[in-house]
Amino acid sequence: MAVTKKEIKKKMLIKQTINSMNKQIQKLEEQKKVYIEAGKQAKQKGLAAQYNLALSGLKMTITQQKRVYEMKLNFEITSQMKDMSAMTAEFLKGMGSLSKDMMKLTKEKDFLKVEKQFTEAMTSVEMQTEQMENFMDETESAFSSSYSGTESDSKELESLIGNEAVSDNITEQMIAKELEELKKKMG
Repeated sequence: MAVTKKEIKKKMLIKQTINSMNKQIQKLEEQKKVYIEAGKQAKQKGLAAQYNLALSGLKMTITQQKRVYEMKLNFEITSQMKDMSAMTAEFLKGMGSLSKDMMKLTKEKDFLKVEKQFTEAMTSVEMQTEQMENFMDETESAFSSSYSGTESDSKELESLIGNEAVSDNITEQMIAKELEELKKKMG
């Protein structure tokens, strides 16, 4: 199977998109540090308005970071689905060709059976694609409703600002937990 310029461009675009999302995640990670430091300074100086502003910025940044993780995961899954579909299509095409050659060799007129099997295989691929689309819709729905800024969330974020060292560990644990939940949902 020869790789065309068009396919190379598509693969490069996929890589660029993933790299762009990774850069955005890194920018948001840096922005979290800025808000944590600003909140810490405001709290030490007793500046309630600035503290609340830093807390709001931190909440917004964490929410955006989760959304970027969700988009990245959905993009990577979709890319893998596309690759698998292309591989399946090539396989089916090869099987059809091989079946034709076998029929010529044996001079049997059983092509209708192979065609029926091929049609059944294609139907299965279409069903799998529909199931994956439903799964993606479900995960999108789950992600969009997963973060609701409750008072307990606010208290947790306040404690993050209060202790900068703990904040990094807790934030990383939150992200790790979120990714682990996604893996469980996919499994």
